[in-house]
Amino acid sequence: MIDARWDFWIDRGGTFTDIVGRRPDGELIAHKLLSENPEAYRDAAVQGIRELLGLKAGEPVPAGLIGAVKMGTTVATNALLERKGERTLLVTTRGFRDALAIGYQARTDIFAKKIIKPELLYSAVVEIDERVRADGQVEASPDETVVRRELQARFDAGYRALAIVFMHAYRYPEHEQLTARIARKIGFTQVSVSHEVSPLIKLVGRGDTTVVDAYLSPILRRYVEQVASELGADAQDGARLMFMQSSGGLTAADLFQGKDAILSGPAGGVVGAVETSRLAGFTRMIGFDMGGTSTDVSHFDGELERSFETEVAGVRMRAPMMSIHTVAAGGGSILHFENGRFRVGPDSAGANPGPKAYRRGGPLTVTDANVMLGKLSPGLFPAIFGPNRDQPLDADAVREGFEAMAEVIGDGRTPEQVADGFLAIAVENMANAVKKISVQRGYDVTHYVLTCFGGAGGQHACLTADALGISTVMIHPFSGILSAYGMGLADIRATRQKTVSAELSDALAALRPVRDELTSSALQEMTTQGVTEADTDIQHRAHLRYQGTDTTIAVPISDAAAMTEVFEALHRKQFGFIFENRDIIFESYEVEAIGGGAEASEPTHALDASVPEAAEETRFFSGGEWREAPVYRRADIRPGAKASGPCLIVEPHQTIVVEDGWAFEITALDHVVLKRVKVLARSKAIGTEADPVLLEVFNNLFMSIAEQMGVTLQNTASSVNIKERLDFSCAVFDAQGALVANAPHMPVHLGSMDRSVESIIAANAGRIRPGDVFALNAPYNGGTHLPDITVVTPVFDDAGTDILFYVASRGHHADVGGTAPGSMTPLATTVDEEGVLFDNVLLVDQGRFDEAAITRLLSDHPYPARNVAQNVGDLRAQIAANEKGVHEMRKMIAQFGLDVVQAYMGHVQDNAEESVRRVIETLGDSSFSYATDQGSTIEVKITVDREKREATVDFTGTSPQKPNNFNAPEPVTRAAVLYVFRVMVESSIPMNAGCLRPIRIIVPDGSMLKPQYPAAVVAGNVETSQHVTNALFGALGAIAASQGTMNNLTFGNAIYQYYETLCSGSPAGIFNDGSGFDGTDAVHVHMTNSRLTDPEILETRYPVLLEDFHIRENSGGKGEWSAGDGTKRTIRFLETMDCAILSSHRTIRPHGLAGGEDGALGSTTVRRLDGRLEDLGGCGQTVLEAGEAVCVVTPTGGGYGSPR
Repeated sequence: MIDARWDFWIDRGGTFTDIVGRRPDGELIAHKLLSENPEAYRDAAVQGIRELLGLKAGEPVPAGLIGAVKMGTTVATNALLERKGERTLLVTTRGFRDALAIGYQARTDIFAKKIIKPELLYSAVVEIDERVRADGQVEASPDETVVRRELQARFDAGYRALAIVFMHAYRYPEHEQLTARIARKIGFTQVSVSHEVSPLIKLVGRGDTTVVDAYLSPILRRYVEQVASELGADAQDGARLMFMQSSGGLTAADLFQGKDAILSGPAGGVVGAVETSRLAGFTRMIGFDMGGTSTDVSHFDGELERSFETEVAGVRMRAPMMSIHTVAAGGGSILHFENGRFRVGPDSAGANPGPKAYRRGGPLTVTDANVMLGKLSPGLFPAIFGPNRDQPLDADAVREGFEAMAEVIGDGRTPEQVADGFLAIAVENMANAVKKISVQRGYDVTHYVLTCFGGAGGQHACLTADALGISTVMIHPFSGILSAYGMGLADIRATRQKTVSAELSDALAALRPVRDELTSSALQEMTTQGVTEADTDIQHRAHLRYQGTDTTIAVPISDAAAMTEVFEALHRKQFGFIFENRDIIFESYEVEAIGGGAEASEPTHALDASVPEAAEETRFFSGGEWREAPVYRRADIRPGAKASGPCLIVEPHQTIVVEDGWAFEITALDHVVLKRVKVLARSKAIGTEADPVLLEVFNNLFMSIAEQMGVTLQNTASSVNIKERLDFSCAVFDAQGALVANAPHMPVHLGSMDRSVESIIAANAGRIRPGDVFALNAPYNGGTHLPDITVVTPVFDDAGTDILFYVASRGHHADVGGTAPGSMTPLATTVDEEGVLFDNVLLVDQGRFDEAAITRLLSDHPYPARNVAQNVGDLRAQIAANEKGVHEMRKMIAQFGLDVVQAYMGHVQDNAEESVRRVIETLGDSSFSYATDQGSTIEVKITVDREKREATVDFTGTSPQKPNNFNAPEPVTRAAVLYVFRVMVESSIPMNAGCLRPIRIIVPDGSMLKPQYPAAVVAGNVETSQHVTNALFGALGAIAASQGTMNNLTFGNAIYQYYETLCSGSPAGIFNDGSGFDGTDAVHVHMTNSRLTDPEILETRYPVLLEDFHIRENSGGKGEWSAGDGTKRTIRFLETMDCAILSSHRTIRPHGLAGGEDGALGSTTVRRLDGRLEDLGGCGQTVLEAGEAVCVVTPTGGGYGSPR
C-alpha cells in the first residue's frame, strides 16, 4: 500500500535551501530556493514545501498531507559565526572565570602583529565557591543561599540562558546538579550543564561546548517551533519533524540541541555521499563538497568517522561530530597576485557581491576563472543576474579582469593561462585538505572513489582526483542537493558517553552498571521517537589510548585481548608504531543506538549503449591549451551512455567538466561515473624556471610536508610537553642545510634549526649513510638550550649515494637532567648543570635505533635525566616524524622530478627574500637599547642600504656573557631577527632561509648573544629571545614591548616533572600603513606559542591543584593604543616538590613606544603553610611542601602613542 503522504528532506544552507520532496507515489522531486528572501517569504524550508504541495499564499498546510520532514539547518552555525546567539551567563568554579577566555593561550597566526581571538559567547560570569579535586575529594561545597542570590540577581538583569561548568564535574556532577535545580526553579529557560552536555574530561573543551549549547539552543528552539507551527506538526496527524545532528544521525525536533547543530547541514552531505556511494558499489570514499565559500572533505572506509574534539568558528567542541575538514576554497574564493605569487582565498566574495561574473562589481574568483576558461558558459548557465535577474553571466567583465591581471603579472602569459594557474592552486589546496583526513592518517586513497557534490564540485572533480592519484569520480543526479537527499537516507541515532579513564581490564570488569545505564538511556530516547528496541542496533565503543598519551582510538567492545589487538592494529596504521609493555587506558565509553532510517534504494534502468548526442559544441582551456568539447545536456543522456573527454555535462544545478584523459558513463542507477582512461603522466614536464603558479603550489606542498611531520610527532610523542603543549617544530631543509619550509609551530625554533642541521652536515661530511639519523642539542654547536633536542634525517637518492635534502624535528623534552626537575634551573652558571649534552649523536645507525647507548648517555651524567623512558619515547616520535617527511619528499620527487623540486627549493627562498627586501626599502636607520633585570643591556643598530635593499643588524655594544643562564647562543638571535622581519612583511609569505639573505647580522663574540663555552644558556632561548625581539621592534618603532618573558614555571620530583610557560597580554603597535592597534588579553606572543595543559588534565596527571587562573583587568600598558591585560595563576601542591621560576621584567617595566606608558611588573610568590608570602624574584628555586602554593603574576606589554 502506498502511503498517501509526502515526505520532505531539506538542507537549509547559508545561501540556498535545497529540498527533495518524495511524492505519495514514491517519485522524488528536487527544488531549490534562496535561504533569505524576506520580501517573498518568512522561511525558505516552509516556503519550498508549500510550493511543492501547490498551496497558495496564506493557505494552511492540510493535516495528514505530510508524513515526515527531515531537515539539516545552518541556523545554529550562522548564529555562531555571526555571534547572534542568546545572551548567556556562565556559572563556574571560583578562580576559573576566565578559563574559557584564556583557553590554551596559543594564537592561530604566529606572525600577526595584531592578535585576534574569537569573540566570547557568554556576556557575564558568576563564580561559585565550590571545588572538587581530581580524585573526588570535596574541597568546598556550594552554599545554596549564595547560589540562589547570585543567580536571582542575574535573572532579574534579564538573563535566561545559563551554562554551568564546574571543575571535574564530568565525573563528580553533584554540585552542577544542585546549581541547575536552583536555576530552573528561579525560571531560567535554558540551563545547559556540562556533565550532561559533554561528560568528558577537559574543562576548556567541555566548557566551550556547554556555553555553545546554552547560547544556541534557544535560537534553535524558536526556529523549530516556528517551522512546526507553520507545518501543523503539533496537530493530531501532523507532520513528524526531525533534525540532522552534527554526528550524522537524525533526532526528534524537541530533542535537537545547540551543541548538536553546528554541522547539521554538512553532516547530511556526508550521509548522502556515503549512502549513494554504497548503492553504486563503492565501499571506500572521499566526500568532496565544494560550495560557494568553502569545500568540505570527508573520509569513509566502512563506517562514519567522528571526532570528539573539534574547533568550529573559534569554539572548542567536545561532542561527537562528523569528521569533516573544511578548507577556504570555494567558487567564491578571491584570486590574488602578490609578492610574485598566485594565491587563492582564504577570503571569499560571498553571495553579495559574489564573483565578478555575477554583475555586482565583485572581485575575480575561482568561478570567474572557470568562466574565463570556458568551463562555465554564460549560454549554459541560468540567466538570473543583473538588477532584473534576467541577464547571463558577464563573460566580458571576467575577460577584462583577467586581461588587467595578466598585464600586472607581466610575464607574457595570456589571460587564459592566468586563470588556469589560479585553478591549479585552488585544486592543490583542496587536494591538501583531502590529504589531511586520509594520507596523514595512514590511508592510501588511490583506490577510493571521489564522490563529488555541491554546486562547484563537478567543475573541479577530475583535476582534484588527478592531484590525489584517484582514478574514479562519482556524481549522483542529486549531487547539487546531496545534503538534502542525505537527510532522507539518514538513521535516527542516539548517543551516550561517559569518561572511564581506567586500565583496560579493570575498566571492562567494572563496566556493566555503566553499560546498562547508558544503553537504557539511549534506547529510551529511540523509543520516544517511535523506534522499537527490536528495530534498534546498539553499538558499544571504547575510546582507548596508551598510558601517558592523549590520542584516543575508538574500538568496538569485546574482551581485553581482542580489543588490544584491534587497538594496536589501528594505532600502527595511523601512527606507524605501537608501544611495547605500556598500559592501555579505557578513556571513555560510547553507546550509540541506530534505527528508523529509510532503506536506501534507487531504481535501476535499462542500459542504452547508443552514442550520446551533443547539444552543441564548445571549447575550454585546460592543461595549457584550448580543447574542442561537445556539450551534453544531462536530461538528454540515458543510462548506458559513454563518451570520452574533453567534454561538458550540463545539469540544472551544476556543470561537470570531463577533462582530457577522462571518460564518463551513465550507470544503470543513473549516476555519472568518471574514470581516467589514459594514464596520468605523473612526472609533469615542468621547467626549472620560477613560475608564479608553481611557486605557490610548491610553497604549499613543502609546508604540507612539514605539517604532516608535525601531526605525526604530536600523535606519537610520549610527553605532555610535545603532545599537548605542542612545544615542537618540524621543517624541511635543502642539501646545504638551509631552511626551505616549516610548519607554523614555535618561532624560536624556526630560525635556529638550520644551524643544527648545518652542524650535523659539517661534522659528518662524507660519513652519512642511508638509514642514519642524528640528534643534537649542543648550544655551542648549532643548538639553543639543552631541553630542545633536534633530530635530523637525510633524504638520499634512490641509489643511496647522494643526499638530496634533510628533514628535522625539534622537541622540547620535559627533562634532560640538570640540577632541577624540568631542566630549566634558574640557578645554573655552567651548561653542564643544565643537563645532558647531545653533540652530534648518531641516534639511528643505518636503520638500527641504539636505545642502549641513548639510555647510557641520558643516565651517565653528574645530573642525569629523570625519566629516560619518556625521552626515548619522544626521540622515537621525532624519528617517526622525520620518516614521514622523507616518505612525502620522495612522493614529491616521483611526481615532479628531482631537478624541478630542487629548483623550487631555491625559488621559494628567492621569493621570500624579495618580500623582505620590499620591507627593508621602506625602513630608515634606527637603534634601540634594552635593559634587562640581570643588569645587562642589549644594544641594536639597524642600518639600511636602500639602493641594495639590504639591512645590517648590529648588536655591537651588547653586554658580555655573564655567570647566569641568560646567555643566548647565536642561533637564538638569528631566530629573533628572522621572526621580526617576517612579521614586518604583514602578508602571507613562507618563512625560510631566503628571509635572512638581505640581512647581515653582527653579533660580538663573547657577548651575551654569542657566549663562549661553558656559559649556561637555558634562559637564552626562552627569555633573551623575547628581549631581542622587543629590542628589534623597538628600533623599528613598530610594536611596544611585550611582557618580555615566557614565565617559565617548572616543578617536579623523582616521579613527576612538569614545565609550563604563562601568557600575558600582547603589546600595542602600528601597522606599516601607520594605523594603530590595541593588544589582546592573555595570549602568547613572539617567540613562543606553546599550549597550556587543560586544568583537569593537569590535576589528573600531577599532584597539584589549580586554585586560580584569571585575567588581571586593566593591567596592560596604556596609550593611544593600549596593551592587552596580563594573567595571574596560583597552583597549590599536594605533594612535596621542587619548584623553579625563570622569568624577567620583575624589576624593569616593559617599555611603551611613541609616548605610550610602560607595562606592569610581574612577580612570583610562594605561600607557605603558616601563611607567610615569600618573593621568589625573577629567578628562584625552592621546595614546596604539600599545601603550599606558588602564584605567578605576569608582567604586561607597553602601550603605543600618548594616552588620549
